[in-house]
Order: sequence, then structure tokens, then C-alpha cells
Amino acid sequence: MNPASLTILISSLATGTIITASSFHWFMAWVGLEMNTLAMIPIISKQHHPRATEAATKYFLTQAAASALILFSSTINAWQSGMWDITQPTNQFSSILFTMALAMKLGLAPAHFWLPEVLQGTTMLTALYISTWQKLAPMSLIYLTANNLSPTTLILIGLLSTCVGGWGGLNQTQTRKLMAYSSIAHFGWMVTVSPFLTNIMLLNLMIYMTTTTPMFTMLAMTKSKTLQNMTTTNALSPALTTMSLLLLLSLGGLPPLSGFMPKWLILTELINQDLIMISTIMAMSTLLSLFFYMRLTYVSALTIPPSTPNTTYKWRLTPKTPTLLTTTIPMALLALPITPTLIQ
Repeated sequence: MNPASLTILISSLATGTIITASSFHWFMAWVGLEMNTLAMIPIISKQHHPRATEAATKYFLTQAAASALILFSSTINAWQSGMWDITQPTNQFSSILFTMALAMKLGLAPAHFWLPEVLQGTTMLTALYISTWQKLAPMSLIYLTANNLSPTTLILIGLLSTCVGGWGGLNQTQTRKLMAYSSIAHFGWMVTVSPFLTNIMLLNLMIYMTTTTPMFTMLAMTKSKTLQNMTTTNALSPALTTMSLLLLLSLGGLPPLSGFMPKWLILTELINQDLIMISTIMAMSTLLSLFFYMRLTYVSALTIPPSTPNTTYKWRLTPKTPTLLTTTIPMALLALPITPTLIQ
């Protein structure tokens, strides 16, 4: 893509997110979400093959429908209350519509079907954008309206998303689809705790982004699009393979890695709210996610490939480690001891 065009698109992505996160008017929040969507579509379809075009079409239809639902719910709220203030949704019907629209924007169950398919049709870097940056604007709206949204609706969506994120990844062999189901499960945890403690939701979002970014960067650098491709990553870079093992275990939520921190805090808060059954189901669904994370670590780092592997040999030069990895990996792995500082 032309560097000038790419610069305009990336700037539009950043501007749309900033407009949505900083607005207190429903119409301006909708404008920011639309800027995000329209800037993302050329980035998805830049490969010029049918799969990318299909992914861009699915992304556009889903995001346009969610944006229209947000505008519809805000119009109903303004009609009933006479206010366009985001922090004052007074109508219960419009707040439930708004919650479902944000669930569609984030790819949460039951509106999650578009996310694995769109990620599978794009490059690793574009999948990283969709899994991290594109989730910031809807999460900022949840943060702004958390006190006025229906807690029952949020908890049900979060519970269903954690279960779907675990079950959906079990039979996948494509790394991008695995990361998509991982995203669904993680955002299910965030949405579940949002009615009670928004600071833990933001902490979970920060840990998720600092863990997912180096994971996608490693997959892009080693060109590992399937589980079969990951069997030869150890020969390419043993140190990188070890780091990917730790990152995957951190995504799964194993102590003493950083990914354990948000799950621990969320389960503690749910138990404090007497939601024992909800917290039990969510903890059990994490075992499903941990299974496919362990499968990734097993094929990439815990086995020695045979002398004549069935996969294509990768270029045997030592890969150049991006600066992004060296800055995000320590935070993604070693943030657990500073938990008291982060949740203040």
C-alpha cells in the first residue's frame, strides 16, 4: 500500500478512537466508531485476493449494523429523556440495545461469528489491529456507561463469551482463529466485571493488549499461520520459542505470569458479589482455553521436530527481533508482583 495512504488510514484509526473515548455526546461517539470502521476496511482488503475481500465485507456489514444499532438506541434514549449525554442512559430498552451493539462491535457471544472469519482472511498485523486497537473505542463506551447498563445482560454476555471462547478454540488448527477465540474469552472476562469494578476491567484490557501484541508479532515474524507451521519455529529461534511458550501460558492465566492477575482479581470480585456459580463456570471455561494454549506450546516448544518434517523449511537466518517485542514481553510476563500498584 502507498505509504501516504497507509498514514492517512492509521491516523484515521487513531483519531476515531480518540473521538469516541473523549466524547460525551452520542452522535460524536458514533462518528468516532464510523471513522474506525471505514479506515479499517482498506487495511483488511489491501491483499487483493478473494479471502481478504470477503473478510472486509463481513467486517463492514457487522460494524455498520452495530453502529446503526448504537445510533438507534441513542435516538430512543434522547427521545425519552431529551438528553444526548453518554453517561445518562435513562431508558432500559435503549441501554440493552446499546449493550448488544457493543457486544457486536467487540465480537462477544452470541454476536461473535464474524471475528474468527475476519481474522483468518487478513494478515497477522491487521489481525493484531482488530484484536487490540479496534477494541479500545467500544471498551471506552462500556467504561463511560458501566453504571447505567444492565448488569444481568453484561454478566450473561460475558459468561457466554468465556464459554464460547474456550469451546470454539478446541478444534482449530489456524493460529489466527485461535487468537480470535482467545480474544472472545478475554473480553468476556472484562465485560463480566465491568458492572462492579471498571478499574479491574481496564487493568485486564491493559494486560491483554501487552500479552497479545508480542504473541501476534512472533506469529508474524515466524510466519506461523497454522499449528503445523509452528513445529519448526524452535529451529528458527529457540529464544523466541521459549518466549512464546511463556506468553501463551500468560494468556491462559497461569501464575506466576501476568495473565493470572486479572483473572484472580475478577474471580475475587465476583465472589464478593455472591456470584459463586458464575465465577465457577468462568474458572472452568478457562481450562478449555488453557487446553489449546498448551497445544500451541507443545507443538512449538516442548517437542523436537523429526529430521524430515512434513512442513516447509523456514529460512535459517536468525530473525531480527523487533523493538516491540523487547518492550512488551517483560510487562506481559512479569507484572504480577506489582498488582497492588496497578489496581490503585
